[in-house]
Amino acid sequence: MPASTRRWELDALRGLMLVLMTSTHLPTWFGIPTSQPLGFVSAAEGFVFLSAYMAGLVYTQRARRDGVPAMRRAFLRRALIIYACQAASLLFLFTVIAALGMTLHQPAAANLMSFYLRDPVTGFWTSLLMIYNPPLLDILPVYIVFMLLSPWILGHALQRGWKYVLWGSVLLWGATQFGLSRVLYDGLVAATGLPVPFGETGAFETFAWQLPWALGMWMGATHAGAPRERRPAVPKWAAYGALGVACAFFLWRHTTGLEAFPGGDPLNALFDKWHIGPLRLLNFIALLTVTVYFGPWLKRHLPRMRVLETMGAASLPVFCAHLVIVLVALAVFGESNPSRPIWFDPAMFVFSIAAMYLVARIVQAGGPGKGPRRRRGGAGSLSALS
Repeated sequence: MPASTRRWELDALRGLMLVLMTSTHLPTWFGIPTSQPLGFVSAAEGFVFLSAYMAGLVYTQRARRDGVPAMRRAFLRRALIIYACQAASLLFLFTVIAALGMTLHQPAAANLMSFYLRDPVTGFWTSLLMIYNPPLLDILPVYIVFMLLSPWILGHALQRGWKYVLWGSVLLWGATQFGLSRVLYDGLVAATGLPVPFGETGAFETFAWQLPWALGMWMGATHAGAPRERRPAVPKWAAYGALGVACAFFLWRHTTGLEAFPGGDPLNALFDKWHIGPLRLLNFIALLTVTVYFGPWLKRHLPRMRVLETMGAASLPVFCAHLVIVLVALAVFGESNPSRPIWFDPAMFVFSIAAMYLVARIVQAGGPGKGPRRRRGGAGSLSALS
């Protein structure tokens, strides 16, 4: 997207999501306390939704300007770039991290690739086919699948509307709550003898996570080229109701911890991250509604965070940099250890964010339109989430 049409606040939000993911994944003593800081919703939901919103916005404009076939080709090119990043990350994990982990005898590194260490040949080729997805490297395959399917979904929605797309997405999410993925996996194993265990196919349930992606695509496509005054407004009663729900979940999260109920309680499935349980979805929609309604006011009154904007404008390279940093930290230092000096974990976090920012600046310097600087006014002044 050209620099003049970038939404700087959207870049800042994506940058914030990247910082929160890094804080969660780094092996520090404050990783768990800072995880899900706004309730029972993680940075992953926000990052997926924001990515989908940007895709819906940009590729709808592309379809209207150059036609649907050009839009589909642009989606495919982006998917290939993301796949190249995934393949490079896997290669890094299976070589550098494997060597470091084995040399330094770090269980944290071995746990990341336990299936690969048991069966390297199968682990390698199935990971390239996005069947075997090691921890931390299991979100990009979901993103790639969405990018491959989105041009056909978007093309359909632009011609016939979003009604059936959104209802189908909700039904698919609902089926996932009752084990759709496991049923399909068992059928695939019975038909092909697939040697990858279900638990090694990735923690993120693709059929559940398509819902925030579909919602983001729909909102981005709806906002494409539409002035804010012509967009459907969130009613005041709905906004303040959502604020009350969000505050209740915020207090609940910081009272009970990451689990809403004591460990082992089956009700925790309602908040499950990997399936996006019903109450987790409610928490996410409440936060989204609050952001849409109060976004313009926040944009006028909060100071701009240029560091976050810079990282968010180069979100894919920065995300990959975060993966490299976290993998190296786990292979060299292992899990969080209370015997470390008190300054060590904060220093690791600050160094990691600085390295990610440096990557973003390098990307910014490498081509036009990739940095956070934008002209005021025009399309770039419209709020991406309002």
